[in-house]
Amino acid sequence: MNHVELLIHASWVIPIEPVNTVLENHAIAIQDGKIVDILPSDLASSSYQADLVLDKKGHTLLPGLINSHGHAAMSLMRGLADDLPLMQWLNKHIWPAEQAHISRDFVHHGTDLAVAEMLRGGTTCFNDMYFYPDETAKRAEAAGMRAVVGLIVIDFPTIWAKDAEEYIHKGLDVHDQFRHDGLITTAFAPHSPYTVSNEPLQKVAMYAEELDIPIHIHLHESEDEIKQGLEQYANRPIERLAELGLLSEHTVAVHMANLTDSDIELYAGSGGSVVHCPESNLKLASGFSPVEKMSQAGINIAIGTDGAASNNDLDMFGEMRTAALLAKGIAADARAIKAFKALEMATINGARALGLGDLCGSLVKGKAADIVAINLETIETQPLYNPISQIVYAVGRHLVSDVWVAGEHLLKERVLTRMDEEQILGNAKEWQQRLKENS
Repeated sequence: MNHVELLIHASWVIPIEPVNTVLENHAIAIQDGKIVDILPSDLASSSYQADLVLDKKGHTLLPGLINSHGHAAMSLMRGLADDLPLMQWLNKHIWPAEQAHISRDFVHHGTDLAVAEMLRGGTTCFNDMYFYPDETAKRAEAAGMRAVVGLIVIDFPTIWAKDAEEYIHKGLDVHDQFRHDGLITTAFAPHSPYTVSNEPLQKVAMYAEELDIPIHIHLHESEDEIKQGLEQYANRPIERLAELGLLSEHTVAVHMANLTDSDIELYAGSGGSVVHCPESNLKLASGFSPVEKMSQAGINIAIGTDGAASNNDLDMFGEMRTAALLAKGIAADARAIKAFKALEMATINGARALGLGDLCGSLVKGKAADIVAINLETIETQPLYNPISQIVYAVGRHLVSDVWVAGEHLLKERVLTRMDEEQILGNAKEWQQRLKENS
């Protein structure tokens, strides 16, 4: 009999790979933070002796969700300036608040709040873009969570750096600091075409190719962005990025809510990925991302929440449901973005976009044991005909009972095992008072 550290039995396992697979009454064997086997429960009991055996009857196990775009520390700005157009929201409220309050402590406490929320909602990995990326990495690591931290680049000075050159060099230092970390990876994060000029974008493209890391950028988020691009550079932002060499398999373009068929064709040819943020786009009235068209063009599409300042939550179950429903409405086709496709967008597609496809995003032997358990024996999820459809169209994040990252039990029966919830709440209330006094 083989020995493992952990054996988790469940009524259903949805591995994501192979596609549309639901395994009934199966178990996952875990050793050294990795999946060593997935097999029927009766066979698992006779094949493996485990230090700990968990029986999650009535639950389904699936890969941890991957939030492929966000600004974790901005959770401290949740609800600060609601119901405003994107550029007014940014220019009149968010950027002034950041100028007044951003500090290492702000990022520390905001990231803790975001990580706690995401873990409680079944998210095991997030892709971030914000100032003090080294602090974001440290807080994710302290919580045991997987993260891709963005090496932010913009032209104008902030508390993090004075110009694009300093942003890039500080980002390279952060990359070096975490390049051998088991939970933290990096991505270049030029904020957007309208905040980064040509020369820094070309340098980012060069360094990303050299280091083999993603380029995480807001792109075609609003009509205003496209208008600015045409006025300043005489072409659409996506065309400008192509001319600068920024579009490649490394590119992770966020939002993509205002696209022509030519834009889609151009981007599909680059091999880049898209992160769809349906609820943030709806809230800021940024436009409608043609997800079904992009999917049909062969583009890898992931899902992100964006920051809690513009969403206002970090709920990937809500995003999956909204993404699937919105795509059907836009395409005028109920078959657009079926339930399993939405689940892929929240798991394996995100992993592939972030360069983590060999590590996480699906429950496969040899991959990290990043696993979520969801209780499907509830009033809200009965009767149960199809676990995949139920997860996308009926499950809420409150039904997540347990979360493991690299085999470590980070959420146990709804209780965070590494994080101090009382301290996180206290810090959030202190920042609420500070921001309220100066808003």
